[in-house]
Amino acid sequence: MKKMLLILALTTMGLVAGCASDAGSVAPLQDDKKGAAVMEQRWNLLLLGTSERWRGDGETPWIEIGSDGRLSGSNGCNRLMGEVSFPEGQRIEITRLASTRMACPNPQNSQRVNQLLENAYRYLIDHDRLVLLGPNGRVLGGFRRGK
Repeated sequence: MKKMLLILALTTMGLVAGCASDAGSVAPLQDDKKGAAVMEQRWNLLLLGTSERWRGDGETPWIEIGSDGRLSGSNGCNRLMGEVSFPEGQRIEITRLASTRMACPNPQNSQRVNQLLENAYRYLIDHDRLVLLGPNGRVLGGFRRGK
């Protein structure tokens, strides 16, 4: 089990480092208290899975989580809303995820973003990157802190 966790951590750090604009400066993961480092930030989607950069039509998907735990954002076509809690450690639970139902040019992309959020189980933060992982430890996607 420890070996699997080590492999997961190294793989995730490699993903985050590979996305970094300055590959030579990877800081240790931040110690986060109840999701504080995730909240009150705009996060723009960068990756779906471990390596597929977002290439959707129109707006880049983004999320914001308020200090009250309310999620708002966009899946690239539709507005998103939901609730977020941080049960323990680096755990994240996104519930009551809902979106508007606009006619999107590529609805599969919007659905993939929704699934990424609905399946998020853990998160990691490194510099300006937020990585969401599934219950099995698989990387679901990555976001970059907005400006």
